[in-house]
Amino acid sequence: MLGGVARAVETVRATLESLGHDVVIVAPRMAGAADSIPGVVRVPAVPAPTYPDFALPLPLSPAWVRRLEALDLDIVHAQHPFLLGATARRLARRVERPLVFTYHTLYDKYAHYVPLPRPAVARRAVAWSTGFANRADLVIAPSAWLAARLWTQGVRRPVVVLPTGVDLERFQPGDRAAARAALGLPPSPLCLYVGRLDREKNLEFLLEAFARVVARRPEAELLLVGRGTREATLRRRAARLRVASRVRFVGGVSLDAVVRYYQAADLFLFTSTTETQGLAVLEAMAVGLPVVAVRAGGVEEAVVDGVSGLLVPEDRETVAAAALEVLADPGLADKLGSGAREAALPVAARALGERLVALYRGLLPGGVSA
Repeated sequence: MLGGVARAVETVRATLESLGHDVVIVAPRMAGAADSIPGVVRVPAVPAPTYPDFALPLPLSPAWVRRLEALDLDIVHAQHPFLLGATARRLARRVERPLVFTYHTLYDKYAHYVPLPRPAVARRAVAWSTGFANRADLVIAPSAWLAARLWTQGVRRPVVVLPTGVDLERFQPGDRAAARAALGLPPSPLCLYVGRLDREKNLEFLLEAFARVVARRPEAELLLVGRGTREATLRRRAARLRVASRVRFVGGVSLDAVVRYYQAADLFLFTSTTETQGLAVLEAMAVGLPVVAVRAGGVEEAVVDGVSGLLVPEDRETVAAAALEVLADPGLADKLGSGAREAALPVAARALGERLVALYRGLLPGGVSA
């Protein structure tokens, strides 16, 4: 199962290709990744010591530089300010093409992955990513909340708000009973989380809130779909909270299976406070799944409280109370589910892909700004 940024890149690639454009993805070579995927160029890399699923690209040889220059690109679009982001910036400069940068992540919230003093790493991450953005021709922010934050950080290049799109043909409502049967899930109330099992996702808090749900609804279950560095820690935490039998660690699954889990669940629970958009939240909404989420960052922009979900403070009792309210009231669940699907329609991948193409054209000689 791809992470949020990788999922966003893949969605953009598929959408642009469906619109008739050629896309080349330059990515690090990773263990288990196929090297022969059309349109994907894998550069030499080594596994990151602090995160096994992340690869650190190695310095490119002159031969590799020439190979990238020969791609004859019109636009260079960086998805990360570090590592291959620097390669993208140098490539754009060498071939004299516009550089676009999507600011996906609150990089200071990921400082714990660097084995150095965290405050210094966080400050450096903000300074570096801001400097990178100020060397781009266009910066894309997936939410207005993030765009405002970038201004306060010192980004002075043009910033356009363009959410990551969702494939509404793939992510759509389905038959809950049929989805549960396909996945071998019981008829009990099912809460769902989809995403990485890592520290910045606030999952210990999620388990603590869910334990309060189980205290009132002992038959409820929580499905954690995804993998990450905190799985062992979370298993131990679930055991200490005495809800280990009510929490399923599903692991990484295919994209089609992710859709089925959304369709099978009664409620999407999301307590991360570090999201610039909350792609998993939008996917859940597209499937018509009611959302209970902590009011923070880009998620607050995605969910309309009381219409497409319930937004609550970062308080365990309040999160649990909101989840119990939705689970106990089928009418409310149906209302929020319908509102969620409706609210997801404006983030259709094709429409946002067309907007991205218009932005690209506005950067090219003779282009017309979107």
